Amino acid sequence: MAQQQTGVVAIYPGSFDPITNGHLDVIERGARLFDRLIVSVLRNEAKAPLFTIDERVEMLRETVAPYPNVEVDSFNGLLADYAMRREAGAILRGIRAISDYENELQMALMNRRLQPGLETVFLLAGETFSFISSRLVKEVISLGGNISGLVPPLVEQRLRARIQLQ
Repeated sequence: MAQQQTGVVAIYPGSFDPITNGHLDVIERGARLFDRLIVSVLRNEAKAPLFTIDERVEMLRETVAPYPNVEVDSFNGLLADYAMRREAGAILRGIRAISDYENELQMALMNRRLQPGLETVFLLAGETFSFISSRLVKEVISLGGNISGLVPPLVEQRLRARIQLQ
C-alpha cells in the first residue's frame, strides 16, 4: 500500500522558458504557504521553446535548490489529472495584471470541474516583478538589452550563451 502524504501539496505549473525572478518570487512565497511545492514544466512543444524540457528542469532545480520543500518535475496532458497523480490539493498561479486573471480564472474553473477537490490559489506578482514575462526577457536579450535583475544569474548566463548560438 502506498504511503499517504501529509500536509498540503501544491503544483506550480508553467513553461518556464526561461524561469524569471517573477517565477522565483511566486516559488519562494509558495514554499512558505504549502508543505510541498512541485514546480512542474508543461511539455508543450507547440510553443517553440528556446530551451528543451531537460534544460528548463535543470535550471529550475539549480534555482530552487535552497528550498527543501520544493521539487521540480515535468508533465504533459491535463494539469488536473497530473495534480491527482501527484496527490496535490492545490494549483499555484501567479497573476501579474488584470489581463492574466481572465485566462487564469477560466483554467481554474475548468480544473475544478475536472477534479472537484482541486483548488487554485492565486498570488499577485510582487510589484517589482509585475511586468516581467519569459517572452519579454527573451525579446530584450535577443535585441542586446540588459536583463540583469530580471532572471537568476545562472539563467542569464544560459540565455546569453543560447542567443549567441542563434
